[in-house]
Amino acid sequence: MIIQSHPTVNAFVRALAEALDQKGRLVAFHTTIASGRRSLKLGSGKLQLHPWREVLRLAASRLGVRSVIRHENGVACVDAVYQSLDRAVSRNLKGATAVYAYEDGALATFLAAQMQGLHRIYELPIAYWQTVQRLLNEEAERLPEWAESLGAPQDSEAKLERKTRELAAAGLVVCPSKFVQDTLPIGTHSIVAAFGSPAPLGENVSHTSSKLRVLFVGSMTQRKGLADIFIAMKKLGRNDVELVVLGSPVAPMEFYRTAYPDFIYEKPRPHSEVLALMETCDVLLLPSIVEGRALVQQEALSRGLPLIVTANAGGEDLIEPGVTGWLIPIRNPDSIVEKIHWFADHRKLLPDLRLAAQRKAAQYTWADYTHKIMTAIDLLA
Repeated sequence: MIIQSHPTVNAFVRALAEALDQKGRLVAFHTTIASGRRSLKLGSGKLQLHPWREVLRLAASRLGVRSVIRHENGVACVDAVYQSLDRAVSRNLKGATAVYAYEDGALATFLAAQMQGLHRIYELPIAYWQTVQRLLNEEAERLPEWAESLGAPQDSEAKLERKTRELAAAGLVVCPSKFVQDTLPIGTHSIVAAFGSPAPLGENVSHTSSKLRVLFVGSMTQRKGLADIFIAMKKLGRNDVELVVLGSPVAPMEFYRTAYPDFIYEKPRPHSEVLALMETCDVLLLPSIVEGRALVQQEALSRGLPLIVTANAGGEDLIEPGVTGWLIPIRNPDSIVEKIHWFADHRKLLPDLRLAAQRKAAQYTWADYTHKIMTAIDLLA
């Protein structure tokens, strides 16, 4: 019997919680808010809410009260929300034989569970912190003008030590990709459980455009390789290709326009509308420096978009070269240029590539994701 916790509910958190509940294995799911896009379908009494600090964080964000949400130090910063929930869960482990928690929100829960002889499962949604720090610090040196967008190098020694202690206290680590698994310390007990995809569109997906539409989706940072995209687009030298950028800016728009002025900007929007925008594009481009498994890759495939991605985006297994897309090295704008040229020069293949992309997406289901995790938990007994 499992107690699961996560401060915010996203697709993979929801998939596991609902599957555990359907199998009669969920004691409780602890979170902050569970409405709207964070909603879950759980049995009566299974949902335990701890909302006040997250409500304060959201309000302070909207009102621009920066002191309340200051990185690591604000009373309602992201770290405070995670750690507050973690402490609350650690005091409520009755009836469980195992606890399931996520990076930055597991330490108190794991230490309490360890004292009670409970299994401790840790889901690591991004590469282990040592790899994240190394790669992003290298990026800050390589492209200093993008350094403020990177985030992770600002983490304190105390936060990094907490991550180390969480991993050390875990009995099983669940990774979304081989890339993440390969960043773990030697000897860590781990599995890879790939995320599920949205339902494919179907066989009749097509659209017409006078230009090859290359799509980037994500936070507008160099962690996702956006600077390399802009460098590549300036090198490309074609008027039959256009770049569409959908994401949240972390700098004034003038910063991005200075780097490359000619992209089409699309604001963040509900998930269904993101999928609809994908249907108007031809290729997803995500040359990430470090991720876990960017779910946008499978979302794009499900809409018929082949991929140009790095292994560090966590979807190396999604790539069948020249069929579902291309794998490129990190920090390599010339490879981006080469692959965009390939798609632009082979537009007659796009209908077949679209179908191949959808078929690849359909191979990954949330049922498989949750089954693999539950099977691994059973083997701990």
